[in-house]
Amino acid sequence: MNAAPASLSLVKLCCAVLADKKAGDLRILDISEQSSITDYLIVATVTSEPHLRALRIELEKALDGAQAHIVGIETAQESGWTVVDAFDVMIHLFTPENREKYRLESLWKDAKEMSVDELLAVPKPAKPKAKPAKAAKAPKKQVTAASKKKASSPKKKKK
Repeated sequence: MNAAPASLSLVKLCCAVLADKKAGDLRILDISEQSSITDYLIVATVTSEPHLRALRIELEKALDGAQAHIVGIETAQESGWTVVDAFDVMIHLFTPENREKYRLESLWKDAKEMSVDELLAVPKPAKPKAKPAKAAKAPKKQVTAASKKKASSPKKKKK
């Protein structure tokens, strides 16, 4: 199964939200070859239960804004773990102790890990092309005393 570009743009959106809200140790696993359920797992560490709730709320807002289908959100109060299922993308948010306890990345060790930095990197604008050399101008005619006299003398009308 190959992941669709729409899935990748959803991954980028979620990672941008998480990075902006200071999620730690953000990792993206492409599991499209290993799973028939989803294409990508995003795993991140939160600093506390309030941080966990804040990230969940921000993810919901972003996914709703992108009109992405949220299959479900699993969280239990004070559990230290929240899962947001956006069909092709699943986001797992853990407190540090739960991330270490469940070691989700090791369950998917055959998955291809993607670089968050590369995914979120802003493309550099293309370098402007070198300006073409200006065409050589025709040499100016030299003004001589004879040409001045010719230009200033009145022309005779032919009859």
